[in-house]
Amino acid sequence: MTHLYLEEEHHIFRDALRKFLQKEAVPHYEQWEQDRMIPREFWHKMGEQGFLCATLDEKYGGLNADFVYTVILNEELERVGGGLGGIGLHNDVCVPYLNNYGTEEQKLKWLPKCATGEIIMSVAMTEPGAGSDLANIKMTAVHDGDHYIINGEKTFITNGIQSDLIILACKTDPSAVPGHKGISLILVEPDAPGFSRGKKLNKMGLFAQDTAELIFEDAHVPVENLLGEEGKGFSYLMSKLQQERLVCSIQAVVAAEEMLKMTLDYVKTRKAFGKSISQFQNTQFKMAEMATDIEICRTFIDNLIANHIAGKELVTQVSMAKWRTTHLAKQVASECLQLHGGYGYMEEYPISRRFRDIQVTSIYAGTNEIMKQIIAKKLEL
Repeated sequence: MTHLYLEEEHHIFRDALRKFLQKEAVPHYEQWEQDRMIPREFWHKMGEQGFLCATLDEKYGGLNADFVYTVILNEELERVGGGLGGIGLHNDVCVPYLNNYGTEEQKLKWLPKCATGEIIMSVAMTEPGAGSDLANIKMTAVHDGDHYIINGEKTFITNGIQSDLIILACKTDPSAVPGHKGISLILVEPDAPGFSRGKKLNKMGLFAQDTAELIFEDAHVPVENLLGEEGKGFSYLMSKLQQERLVCSIQAVVAAEEMLKMTLDYVKTRKAFGKSISQFQNTQFKMAEMATDIEICRTFIDNLIANHIAGKELVTQVSMAKWRTTHLAKQVASECLQLHGGYGYMEEYPISRRFRDIQVTSIYAGTNEIMKQIIAKKLEL
C-alpha cells in the first residue's frame, strides 16, 4: 500500500538504506545469529552512511530529519530480521531521552558518537523483581558528595553487553510516596567503579540481539550524569513510551507482512496430492484472512504515524496498536508455520526463526495485558 506521509526524500532514504542492508547485513545475518551479537563494525558502517540518529540536530551529527526516517529505519531493519531491534532501541528510544532531557554539555559529549555508532546506548529499567511495575524498582542511587553510589541489579537489558552509555532508572528517594516520584535517570558509562555486566542471556529468539544482566555494587557515578531532574525519571520514561510502543507496532506489522510474503511464495511452489497447496480452499481462506487482518492493522498504524508526526497525544490508540499488532503477528507466525508443514519446523526455513522472534513482542515495551489496562482506564472502567 502507499503510505500517505512519504515524500520523495523518504523514498531516497529507503532505497539507500535497503541497498546498504542488502550488502552489509543480509549476507552476514546468519553468522550474527550464531555469534549472538551484531558486530560493532556494522554499527560504525550504519553511522558512516548517516543511517543512525537522523532526527538529531546537525550539530549533534544528525540530519534534522523527521520521524518518517525512524519509521523507515525500523521497517527495513525488521525486514532483515528481528535480531536487529537493538539498533532501533538505540536510535529511537535511548537517544531521544538524552536529546530531550540532557544538558547541552551531556548532549555534546555523547550524541555525536551515538550518531557515528561509536557509542551504543541501552536503557535499564527491568529488574529481577520489577518489570511492568516500574514504580516498584529497588535499585538505589544515594547522593554522596560529587557522586551517586548505586546498588542493585537490572535484567533483560537490550544492548546490555555492548552498550557504552546506559540510561539507568533508579530510586534516588526510596521513601517517596507514591514510589514513582522517587525515580531518577542516571547516565552510566561502563568504566564506572562498581559496575559490571552479568552473563549474556540466552533467549528463545532474537539471537543476534545481545541481552544482558547489569550489576551495581557500590558503583560510583558522577552527579553530573543525572539526566534531567531528580525525581522526574518516571515521567520522563512515560513521556517516551508512546513513541517506543508505536515503533514496536511498526516492527510487528512488518514482521507479519514478511511472514505472509514468505508463506505465499511457499504455498505456491509446494505440491501435495498433485497440485500446489495454494489451490486448497483451507490455504486460500487462511491466506485471505491473514492478508486482510494485516492490511487493516497497517492502515491503522499509518494513521497513527501521521498523527504522531503531527504531535498528537495517542496513548490510547498506541496502546491498542501495540497489543493488537503484536497479537496478530504471533497469530500469523503460527498459521504460517502450520502452512509450511514439517519444513516450517526446520531451521533452514526463515519462518522458524520468525516464529521464535515474534513471541517476545507481546511482552516488551509493556505487556499486552498492561496495554489493555491502559485502554480500560481511558474508557473510565
